Amino acid sequence: MKFKKILLSLLICLSCFVQAKNITISRLTCEMQEGLVVVEGSPRLGWVMESPENGTRQSAYEIDIREAFTGRSVWNSGKVYSSQSQLVSTKGADIRPDNSFNYSWRVRVWDETDTPSEWSNEAKFRAVPERLSSGQWIGAITRQNAHLPEGRKFHGGELKKPEVKAAWEAVDTLAKKSICLRRTFQVGDAKEGGANRKPGKKIVEATAYVCGLGFYEFSLNGKKVGNSEFAPLWSDYDKTVYYNTYDVTEQLRRGENVVGILLGNGFYNVQGGRYRKLQISFGPPTLLFELVINYEDGTCTTVHSDNNWKYDFSPVTFNCIYGGEDYDARREQKGWNQIGFDDSHWRPVVIQEAPKGILRPQMAAPVKIMERYDIQKVTKLNADQVASASVSTKRTVDLSAFVLDMGQNLAGFPEITVRGKRGQKVTLIVAEALTEEGACNQRQTGRQHYYEYTLKGEGDETWHPRFSYYGFRYVQVEGAVLKGQKNPQKLPVLKNIQSCFVYNSARKVSTFESSNRIFNAAHRLIEKAVRSNMQSVFTDCPHREKLGWLEQVHLNGPGLLYNYDLTAYAPQIMQNMADAQHSNGAMPTTAPEYVIFEGPGMDAFAESPEWGGSLVIFPFMYYETYGDDSLIKKYYPNMRRYVDYLKTRADKGILSFGLGDWYDYGDFRAGFSRNTPVPLVATAHYYMTVMYLVQAARMVGNDFDIRYYTSLAQDIMVAFNKCFLHKDTAQYGTGSQCSNALPLFLQMMQDADLNEKVFANLIKDVEAHGNRLTTGDVGNRYLIQTLARNGEHELIYKMFNHEEAPGYGFQLKFGATTLTEQWDPRQGSSWNHFMMGQIDEWFFNSLVGIRPSTTPKQGYQKFIIAPQPVGDLKYVKASYETLYGTINVNWTCENGTFTLNVSVPVNTTAVVYLPGEKEPKEIQSGTYKLVCAK
Repeated sequence: MKFKKILLSLLICLSCFVQAKNITISRLTCEMQEGLVVVEGSPRLGWVMESPENGTRQSAYEIDIREAFTGRSVWNSGKVYSSQSQLVSTKGADIRPDNSFNYSWRVRVWDETDTPSEWSNEAKFRAVPERLSSGQWIGAITRQNAHLPEGRKFHGGELKKPEVKAAWEAVDTLAKKSICLRRTFQVGDAKEGGANRKPGKKIVEATAYVCGLGFYEFSLNGKKVGNSEFAPLWSDYDKTVYYNTYDVTEQLRRGENVVGILLGNGFYNVQGGRYRKLQISFGPPTLLFELVINYEDGTCTTVHSDNNWKYDFSPVTFNCIYGGEDYDARREQKGWNQIGFDDSHWRPVVIQEAPKGILRPQMAAPVKIMERYDIQKVTKLNADQVASASVSTKRTVDLSAFVLDMGQNLAGFPEITVRGKRGQKVTLIVAEALTEEGACNQRQTGRQHYYEYTLKGEGDETWHPRFSYYGFRYVQVEGAVLKGQKNPQKLPVLKNIQSCFVYNSARKVSTFESSNRIFNAAHRLIEKAVRSNMQSVFTDCPHREKLGWLEQVHLNGPGLLYNYDLTAYAPQIMQNMADAQHSNGAMPTTAPEYVIFEGPGMDAFAESPEWGGSLVIFPFMYYETYGDDSLIKKYYPNMRRYVDYLKTRADKGILSFGLGDWYDYGDFRAGFSRNTPVPLVATAHYYMTVMYLVQAARMVGNDFDIRYYTSLAQDIMVAFNKCFLHKDTAQYGTGSQCSNALPLFLQMMQDADLNEKVFANLIKDVEAHGNRLTTGDVGNRYLIQTLARNGEHELIYKMFNHEEAPGYGFQLKFGATTLTEQWDPRQGSSWNHFMMGQIDEWFFNSLVGIRPSTTPKQGYQKFIIAPQPVGDLKYVKASYETLYGTINVNWTCENGTFTLNVSVPVNTTAVVYLPGEKEPKEIQSGTYKLVCAK
């Protein structure tokens, strides 16, 4: 009997041991970010769990935080009985902003049987440094001595005024030159900083904080640190200045070391030259630098930007974010950023004025070279084509010109490997379209923009621009020949060329595929356009403007959140919007606001409720996706000031300004709203922002605001219906699709019978146009989602499953590889805009059927799967990586049988609605196969 008890105890223990192995912690995040995260205050932590068994969930957790090197205990949560595994508070932890060490943390969890997991691996974070803002900004010339014009009105006709031209021509040319800066320092040597150090002391941590404006490239001992382009991410430098943080422990060596910084202009210093959308300067190129080195004995060395640095001119002889870049390799100084270089001829730096903006750590992922494309087709221009193209492109085309089709329209720059004689030049002109002669055509996208490389004549030379980019598919090469081609003029030989696709490295978190060829291609079309315009901010286009037009942020918000990890990118967008908000509460249409639109015909571009409304609407989309209400709470005062401003602009509840349903569709060239009244669209968005503000007021606990703005919303709704509703015909405004879809989407009518009639009229209008839309940039989302929320998925399928205009199929048939600005790309304008990409939301929340539960909003800890098999779709398969893990959905529809295969992340619950079944099935984590008759 005693033996049996012992055996039973052993079996129980063995069972516990096995169960403990069944749940593992696979991903640790701090403020939803991986890697070395810089935090302010006590961070929120998260983790992802995996298990081979169905139904696994967390019942408790324990977090342990320590100082990474010393091991000093900072905080231990103890065993906390909770299923929470994301955004877990560490309030009370002893996180010190003056601490020069990293913090490390780990977590273990208990499953539903109260069995503990193993401790996770460790992750690190770092407190925002207190003293960084006390550093000195250095460069070649002060702003005062540069004589840079002040203001944000230098665009369009303003640039042609004689006094404006004279002001910019009077700027000291030193103020726009690219420079190299260097500084030598000792590691582990008593010569650097005292403290009785001995040579050869072991480094335990080394962290560099870098802000080079406009853009910089950072190297240590001759090697580039990191792989970012266009760092730091741009901002309104009068309000916010971002800096980057690097762990450089492994790059340092004992003894002498060298920091090298290459500086360019970026958006910090747009002085023009060649093509220019605008001109604005916050100052000449400038650097703030701090390197903190912690030693094993507890001592510390700090290297600052100060007057001990030197500078010289870089080989980048011209750089402008709009105009392109030139590089003269003959000006390279070999070893300039390495030990042993003689910098006696270099100049001492000057201490510059600091930017006005607040220093903030860059949380969003950096911009990088993410993809590369090779030559798909080569076309040599003949003499007649060259002569004709010189006229049509308004520049003299060289007789050596040939054009490369790289196959994909994208944002970025070419990279070349070339061999030739010293002093020979290669010119690269990039464009997304071609002239009739076959030359690169920049007429619609801003000209002249090009890159020029002067050879040093030392074997193979590889180069790409560092401080400028453009939207292009084609590359026109002048002054060189391709490898293997005849070369009677002994021109440089282009041994290799690639298109570098440069975009923000925020992770792609989803996949989508269906049996429909057009839908698959449309999804890729949208993806390439989004990525092209996902730079420091969401831009409108990667060539002509590069401005952060705000309507795309919320109108495409759900699609963006389905496809990309915006946990860090979105808060930075919100900071940019808050920085752009005017003192009277007004929101401009762009953020950062590098240009103020004023004058005849420009008022609509200055402010538009559909654009500025992103400030209020987008934080709720973020909240629904991640369960994080911090943006709503942080920016509540900004939201309220914006709504209060709109109230001052309203006339008896009606707003009558803005762009309306921009670029709507009809038998006309798209532009200003033609089908739908601007006041209808503006007032509907006014109502929407007020309704969101009421929700926000509840979340922050402001009872007065709840009552006040609820009353305001009711007044706006009454005014809207009085002004735009035609009760006799059950139509709003002109009866256009946008006119009816907006009030339906916002539920602005309280009469159910009237609602049905208006919805019926909406469907009739779509059908009257041959199952085609007439909406534009603004109306698209509301049309698609209004139809979807009312079960009209078959109609949506018909609207987009074709190859006619308007539709994605027509753009694909036209040959577009990114989404175009107009539904009909033949009408011109940009061929790389993502503003019409709202169909992606429908792909995921309807065809795939994944969407977060709204009660409660937990950021996919509980979610819905409700797929919609429509049309002749045979299958849809997709994945979506949430904060809790990856949801997989794979359904097929064959011979009247619908089969759904799903995988649900650990510690989450899915509510599954099968087609035709009224009652949902609630399932826990794991993999499942569900079958029903369609």
